[in-house]
Parts: sequence; structure tokens; C-alpha cells
Amino acid sequence: MGCLEKGNNVIIKEGCHIGENVVLGDDVYIDYNCIIRDNIIINQGTTIGANCILGEYQTDFYAERKNGVHPLKIGSHSRIRSGSIIYGDCELGDYFQTGHRVTIRESTKIGKHCSIGTMSDIQGRCELGDYVRCHSNVFICEKSIIKDYVWIFPHVVFTNDPAPPSNNLMGITVESFAVIAAGSILLPGIRIESDTLVAAGAVVTKDVKKYSVVGGNPAKVITSIDKIMNRKTGEPAYPWRYAFDKNMPWEGTGFDEWNTIPSIKISTIK
Repeated sequence: MGCLEKGNNVIIKEGCHIGENVVLGDDVYIDYNCIIRDNIIINQGTTIGANCILGEYQTDFYAERKNGVHPLKIGSHSRIRSGSIIYGDCELGDYFQTGHRVTIRESTKIGKHCSIGTMSDIQGRCELGDYVRCHSNVFICEKSIIKDYVWIFPHVVFTNDPAPPSNNLMGITVESFAVIAAGSILLPGIRIESDTLVAAGAVVTKDVKKYSVVGGNPAKVITSIDKIMNRKTGEPAYPWRYAFDKNMPWEGTGFDEWNTIPSIKISTIK
């Protein structure tokens, strides 16, 4: 065990390796057989599941087999489930969580209250806002930007190479409150605007404009989101923030009331 600044009530189970310049906040729990490399900050109340690697080696390690300086900061009350691998030069916000066997590559910044589902892969140099929900087996290509309150459902694939193989990578941008349904494929460089729905299995080849529902291969506009009704209740399903609040900051109060707080005010339509 290297240089370690350890808070109160920290638990480190057997078989763990702790590197140099590691800081563990109060009430951190690290389960069996984890590797915590150098220059890692794990803030209070965070749980690291068994067999995780934090601060995984980057390309510069392999020339001389010496680890470079690649800090990793994990926010408070986070939950990194077993088998996950997170590279250095990343910053993960408070209440972040992964499913099992998640990979997050270098130079990725993720906001607060985000979750990345089991077997998902974030390929690095990405930015995710607050309250982003990625379900299982999601592939996020390098240089992607995903804004606040975006839902990405299982087996969605982001791509970034318009003429593979090439060096001309074009990341994808997804604006706030967009929903990407299961099995969709997004082609390089497109922008998914806010309050949109990409239907399951869509192959999206061009930008998706606000309030649109698109589907098919290639994806085309089907309707606008305000035409989509809940099959059970018959009420409007979108914009989803007026119909769904579980684990959202407006839970129990409603989006409009929550959104009247001056420090929170979000420019949206109903």
C-alpha cells in the first residue's frame, strides 16, 4: 500500500492494491481484489465493488512500463459495481453509479446523478451532463457530448468514423431531455436536439430536430413528441419530464414547480 490519505470508517477488503497519492474520503468501502492506481480521489460514502480497476494504464505506460500522472476523481456517494474499469484523467460527479463490467476510457467528464449500465463502454474524451441514464450494453464513441437528462436505452451504438478506418473522428451530440430507444445506431457527427425520441432500432443518419420522433432505416420523422400517448392512461407521454419523475430532482413536486427555483430554471417547452 502506497501513500494514502484515509478518512474515517474506511473499509478495504483483502486482495486490494492501493497506489501512491490516493485519497479516500469518509465511509468509503472497497471490496475484494480491487486495483486503485496512483492519483485517485474517491470521495465520501462511495462503494467500489469487487475486482474493479481505477486509474487503468493508458498508452504512455506501455513504452517504459511506468504509469504517467493521470488523476481520477470519483464523486461522493457513488457506486462502482464489480468488474468495472475506469481510466485516469476522468472526473465523475456525485452519486455516479455503474452496472457490472463497465469501461470508461480516459479524459471523460460525467456529471452528477448519472448511471452507466452493465457492460456499457464509454470510449473516452466524452462529456456527459447531469442525470444521464445509459442502460446496459450501450456503446458511446469517443468525442461524444451528452447533455443533461438524456435517456439511452440498451444496445444503442454511437459511431464517430464517417469513412472507416480514418483519423477523421466526428463525435455525436445529444441535447437535454432526448430519448434514444433500444437498439438504435447513431452515425458520425449528428446532433440529436432536445425533446426528441429516437425510436427503437432506428439508424440515424442526419440531425434530429427538436420535438421530433424519428424511426426506421434510415431514420425519418414519424411525428412530433406531443402526439405520443401513454397506451395505458391515454395521457401525453412526452415531454417525458411531465409524466415521469422517479429519482429526478423534481420527484414529488412536479417539473414546473421545481423549475421555478431561480438557480435551477431550465428553458423548456411543455
